[in-house]
Amino acid sequence: MFRRAKMLPLLLLCLLLLLPACGKGAEPAPSAATENESALIEELVTFYAKYGDEAAEQNAALLERLRAVDPDAAARWEKILTLWKSANTDLEIHPGVLPDGLPDTDELCLVVLGFQLNPDGSMRPELVERLKVALASAEKYPHALIVCTGGGTAAANKSATEAGCMAEYLREQGVAPERIIVEDQSQTTAQNAAFTCRILEESYPQVRQLAIVSSDYHIATGVLLFSAQATLTAEEVGKERCTVVSNAAWPAPSGSLSTMFQAGALIELAGDVKTAYEIYYDTYDIHPLPSPESGTN
Repeated sequence: MFRRAKMLPLLLLCLLLLLPACGKGAEPAPSAATENESALIEELVTFYAKYGDEAAEQNAALLERLRAVDPDAAARWEKILTLWKSANTDLEIHPGVLPDGLPDTDELCLVVLGFQLNPDGSMRPELVERLKVALASAEKYPHALIVCTGGGTAAANKSATEAGCMAEYLREQGVAPERIIVEDQSQTTAQNAAFTCRILEESYPQVRQLAIVSSDYHIATGVLLFSAQATLTAEEVGKERCTVVSNAAWPAPSGSLSTMFQAGALIELAGDVKTAYEIYYDTYDIHPLPSPESGTN
């Protein structure tokens, strides 16, 4: 009796210590409701950037976790991953001018991506070469609209913008001013996509097809980001208002953009500007960017 009585307080103490783990005060087990959608998207995108199709099983698992949190978001990002792979492996790039067979109406819009200006605000040779491709394409499709996109990147001339310089060049070459649309606020390719698509949606609802014009190494990124932006803002997947249907490129002698840079741009489109900027600075010699608090949208 004495030995058993002496053990009783110890047994009660053990029971009291164990009760919170399965009672009212227990820490909830991880569930879909506690997963962070932004963190899952960031993990999905960076994982794909690092490993591509070698991580198909892990990517599928991440998509399933995202689907448990938000089925619509999972469907959108699953499509974006497919677009990403296609842009980097299957995309045909057209040097010098847009190919035949596109609609010669204002349903088509040429999107000319900018390039950092010289400190005094003048255009660098690479941007002029992109504009020559845009001009040849605009002459081939004289009823298409043209977006010049790019903000102020001249270190010593705050009033100059890439889009403003581009639009002036096209007007001087005889392009009708009413065809030219200026988006002069963006600082990144992700912002090129977000701001341009917003302008087209609000003011040019007739535009349904986009053709990206840039340097050859930049085309895949441009196609990916404009397609991703259309997917993210569509009423539902498969009902995008605009689609990227073609491209025209200046064959640059050098230049490249990594898949990790593309990942940063997709993360920026998803809304995490701070993380996107960190990736840009880690992977690319990009011009100084405004505070992340300014956001993409």
